Amino acid sequence: MIHEELQKLEKLARQASMRLLELQEENRQLKENLAEVNAILEKKAQEIDHFKNKIKISNIVDNRPVNPEDSAEMSDLINNYIQEIDQLITYLSE
Repeated sequence: MIHEELQKLEKLARQASMRLLELQEENRQLKENLAEVNAILEKKAQEIDHFKNKIKISNIVDNRPVNPEDSAEMSDLINNYIQEIDQLITYLSE
């Protein structure tokens, strides 16, 4: 009788140990997934900030009181700078 109870307890201990290992692995995978999602979220936040900056620059160009030719030239110049900056950011993030 005691021997049977001891065997049941040993079986339960093995099951608990196996379940603990499974949960530890699941926890590790979830932490990896969370880190990946956080990295993606951070990248998206940076892209949003960058886009907001583009909008601000465009608004500055649009609101500046200059003649249309100068405004178009300045807008093109700023857009070229933005493209160059985008390329540099892409290059540096690789």
